[in-house]
Amino acid sequence: MRIFLTALSTLILIPLSAMAIDIQEVKSKGGFTAWLVEEHSIPFVSIDISFKGGASLDLPGKRGATNLMVGLLEEGTGDMDARDFAAAAEGLAASFGFDAYNDSVSISAKMLTENRDQAVALLRRALIEPRFDQVSIDRVKSQVQSIILSDSKNPEDIASRAFSAAAFGDHPYGSGLNGTEESVEGLNRDDLIAAHHNAMAQDRIFIGASGDITPDELAALLDDLLGDLPAVGAPMPKQAEYQLTNGVTVIPYETPQSVAVFGHQGIERHDDDFFAAFILNHVFGGAGFESRLMSEVREKRGLTYGIGSSLYSLDHGQLFIGQVASSNDRMAEVITVVTDEWTRMAESGLTAEELSAAKTFLTGAYPLRFDGNSRIAGILTGMQSTGLDIAYPDTRNDKVNAVTLADIARVAKRLMRPEDLRYVVVGQPDNVENTD
Repeated sequence: MRIFLTALSTLILIPLSAMAIDIQEVKSKGGFTAWLVEEHSIPFVSIDISFKGGASLDLPGKRGATNLMVGLLEEGTGDMDARDFAAAAEGLAASFGFDAYNDSVSISAKMLTENRDQAVALLRRALIEPRFDQVSIDRVKSQVQSIILSDSKNPEDIASRAFSAAAFGDHPYGSGLNGTEESVEGLNRDDLIAAHHNAMAQDRIFIGASGDITPDELAALLDDLLGDLPAVGAPMPKQAEYQLTNGVTVIPYETPQSVAVFGHQGIERHDDDFFAAFILNHVFGGAGFESRLMSEVREKRGLTYGIGSSLYSLDHGQLFIGQVASSNDRMAEVITVVTDEWTRMAESGLTAEELSAAKTFLTGAYPLRFDGNSRIAGILTGMQSTGLDIAYPDTRNDKVNAVTLADIARVAKRLMRPEDLRYVVVGQPDNVENTD
């Protein structure tokens, strides 16, 4: 939960002078729905597939199963081992990505038009018939456990994990999706098969595509690629109950520099006040060197090299969260300044100049996201998985521009609650007391 946010790398630029992007809804005979942006100027296509649920579907005692399963999808299929699979993809000039997140399993693919059928057939085998052989399981287990061990020694990761655990308790959001060394060690092939069935099913698929493909071709491709997946996966997890109260948690760690994660409960993506909250966060801590936090904590006082904040909106829980690092002897001052800025924003909102500048930046930067087939396909999938309508790219900037100073003032009082702030500090900070 860090907040600071190939051979085929050609970008296809879509004209976006008026933010008009032609998105077609495609329905296959097999019942799959996809959003497509056709672009035939270069003979390749990007496809992005998201399975809703992701690592939050891990069964009790099996944390890390979904992540490990996804890491094994490129390790061979049927009679092909990992090397065979990689060689076959390379021979087709195809590129596949397999990723696990808290709320989704993501599959991405880039392929040349001339090799599309063969590339789809190869990807289908990986999705439908993963090998899950013991040699690969042991190797990927070892890789995951190395990551877990490394993270356990990283103050940023320690602070983030501790904040999440305190905020969400025994909900899957309360633990890292990699699992622990012990939970990963205990996973076996049957657990991976169960995770595959639970997470990668037809009843939770969102699809985006962009490039050299027609709607009819895409529909047939999807039926071929996904039609043999299980029809129904595991039930979605319950809503995560936010459990943190205000205060400070200090986790001793021998380092000359402390790291703090701070924040409180956030706001849902579909809340009517989300766009006002989005602009608020941009000005407060999301705008890099132009944000209030960077101005007050770094530029004016020299307390840190970097600080930021984020609206962290998951499917079943939300946080308004920030992160900062500072020397042990100055972390107490950092906490005071951040709390003061949080309070100032809650009480006063933004100036007219800040609101205008934020709108200019956020509306101007948005079209730049649509800079290639892969990014467009990912955006289309993300829009669907978060419940946005197909016209969103044409209306999003209007929603930003519609936010008024009165909206900002009202939402600042609602969203920013300094009395609820929790700081999790990892290090040896001077004059910072644990309030737990």
